[in-house]
Amino acid sequence: MKRRRKKLGFGRVRKRTKPVRKSRKKKFRMNLHQLSIVGKWIFKIAVVCLLAFVAVWYFGQQVSTVGDSMNPVLSNGDVVLVNRIVYNATTPKRGDIIVFKPKGNENAHYYIKRIIGLPGETVEIMENHIYIDGEKLEEDYETTDIDDVGIVNEKIQLDGDEYFVLGDNRKSSEDSRNADIGNVKREYIYGKAWFVLSPKKDFGFIR
Repeated sequence: MKRRRKKLGFGRVRKRTKPVRKSRKKKFRMNLHQLSIVGKWIFKIAVVCLLAFVAVWYFGQQVSTVGDSMNPVLSNGDVVLVNRIVYNATTPKRGDIIVFKPKGNENAHYYIKRIIGLPGETVEIMENHIYIDGEKLEEDYETTDIDDVGIVNEKIQLDGDEYFVLGDNRKSSEDSRNADIGNVKREYIYGKAWFVLSPKKDFGFIR
C-alpha cells in the first residue's frame, strides 16, 4: 500500500507539473508576441511623427502677407504655407512666388514677391513693359502698371546667384526696384509660397 501511495503521489506530481510547464511556455510565447506587436506600433508611431515633423518643417511653415503688393493673388494678412524643400531639388523659376528676407536681414519681415529676372539675365523697364535680355516679357498673370521704375532707370545685369523680383500690384510694392530690397540672392530665398491657409475665402493653392 505504501508503494502504491508513492506511485500515486509521484504520478500526481507529474500530472501537475506538465500543465504548469506548458502554461509557462505559452505565457512566454504570448509575451513575446505582445512585445512584438507593441514594438511594431511604436515603430509606426515614430515613423508617422517623423514624417509629420518633416512635412511641417518643409511644407507647413507659415508666413503672413504684409501689405497688398501681391494683389490679386495674395491680400494683406493672408497666412501662406511655404515649401522649403522644393529649391533643394530644383532652381527657382520665372513666375515663382518666393518668400525671402531682403539682403538676408534677419530682423526684417518676410517678403513675398514674384520672380521676373533669372541669374545672368539683364532686366530693363521701359514704357510700362519689362524686357529680359532685350526681349519683351509676356506675363500670364494679372498685374498693374509700373508707374515708378525706381532704381531700374537703366538696364540691370543680374549676377549668377541673383533674382529680380516684383509684386503683382506694382503701384504698391517694395521690390527689386527699391534700393533697400534690390536683387535677391539665392541664399536669401526662404522657399516657395504654395498654399493660402487663411482666410477661408482665399483658401487654396497659389497660382
